[in-house]
Amino acid sequence: MPDADEHDVTIRSNDVAVIGMCGRFPGAPDVDTLWSRLRAGHELLTTYTDDELRAAGVPEPVLRDPRYVRRAAVLPDAFDFDPEFFGYTRREAKLIDPQQRITLEVASELLDSIGYSGGAGDQAVGVFAGAAMNTYLTNVVARSCDLLTYDGIELMVANDKDYLTTRISYKLGLKGPSVAVQTACSTSLVAVHVAAQSLIAGECDIALAGGVSVMANAYPGYVYREGMMFSPDGRCRPFDADADGTTFGDGVGLVALKRLAEAIEDGDRILAVVKGSAVNNDGSDKIGYTAPSVEGQRAVISEAHAVAGVDSDTITYVEAHGTATALGDPIEFTALSEAFADGGARPGQCALGSAKANVGHLAAAAGITGFIKTVLALQHREIPGHPTFTRPNPEIELAGSPFHINTLPMAWEPGPTPRRAAVSSFAIGGTNAHVVLEEAPPLPARPTPDAGPRLLAVSAKSDRALRDLAGRLADALARPDAPDLADADHTL
Repeated sequence: MPDADEHDVTIRSNDVAVIGMCGRFPGAPDVDTLWSRLRAGHELLTTYTDDELRAAGVPEPVLRDPRYVRRAAVLPDAFDFDPEFFGYTRREAKLIDPQQRITLEVASELLDSIGYSGGAGDQAVGVFAGAAMNTYLTNVVARSCDLLTYDGIELMVANDKDYLTTRISYKLGLKGPSVAVQTACSTSLVAVHVAAQSLIAGECDIALAGGVSVMANAYPGYVYREGMMFSPDGRCRPFDADADGTTFGDGVGLVALKRLAEAIEDGDRILAVVKGSAVNNDGSDKIGYTAPSVEGQRAVISEAHAVAGVDSDTITYVEAHGTATALGDPIEFTALSEAFADGGARPGQCALGSAKANVGHLAAAAGITGFIKTVLALQHREIPGHPTFTRPNPEIELAGSPFHINTLPMAWEPGPTPRRAAVSSFAIGGTNAHVVLEEAPPLPARPTPDAGPRLLAVSAKSDRALRDLAGRLADALARPDAPDLADADHTL
């Protein structure tokens, strides 16, 4: 079969290019590390010793509780922040929810990486993102600060989720739409959908989209309670016979989007293409408010495929929501199977996976984590293995369905159409999102830059930051897939 490079690609007016990605994830401080860990099949949760837990303040009765799970999906540096870099005083920074701080950092890194830093010139840059529930104000600020020294406006602006995106727009000088998106677990994939729609409508020229979850818990881990969503051992096993719950964690991810035709014209690095997306709600067609719905999920999947203008039988990877819960997995699998069968999918044609098997459930950042994983898979033409899958959940009919689950990395073979994938994200409350992705189109070869020496000017706001940046740049240029020096120069 022909490779994607040989396909005739038609660029549609609603095609949206992914031109950049940045994030921080459990066990992976950046997107490149995330890919290497996914390929290696690593579970990226941290298991704590009793001494570490005592040092973190876990009470002895909790440590002795047999239900206490000593695992967590954490970001080690989530509470670190350089206030001077963004023009904050230390007093101001101490009050700001780490979710807002870390998303501001990642947004700044993302704009740098795509060469649109410094206010992004004359282009309108939109920001669409959401955060998880704020636990920092009650668990940290209220216990360590005299709240009477702050006024109510300070507390609200520093900690309310409404101000996540507008803080980024203000600090980075971005003048496109700035919209806080809140749909619980599907927040960040819904943000991608809203951002793409804003681009298609001409409201902005570039859009940043994603989400963040950083929980300021009293201590790591959790006490398992039977019948609830949490896993009894801290492992997440989507679609597996031993699936018995999920594990929530911390993460942040943002992607940069641009209308495909303009990305090609401007010479942007195109990582993948958003062909179409859809969002809906279950309504009351389910057993309860917090329950998922086959009808709602099937409808959003079918609608996204129709919007994308693709047949389901051309999609060969699905990044599932995959919570590994007794109710959620069978419902999601049934909805996928019915929607794909309606679209003409063949038995076993499509690989099925979920990043939750690696990093846990990152709440408001879960959808964007799966989206980033899928773009990476399209880039590398490889589908990572599913590390916690051994045998299918007896409540799902894997045999004869359109899906298979690979436990080892698998080459993403070419087919009669460009490589295509889909990403799902669903939420308590019933807001569902589904996005169809396609590999980047083949572009004309660019002129080869001069092979001579090139000066890379590196700048930072402190000596320590300068040394760190120079070291990371050197590491990036030493990799086998190192960027061209001209490209690196363009983004510095």
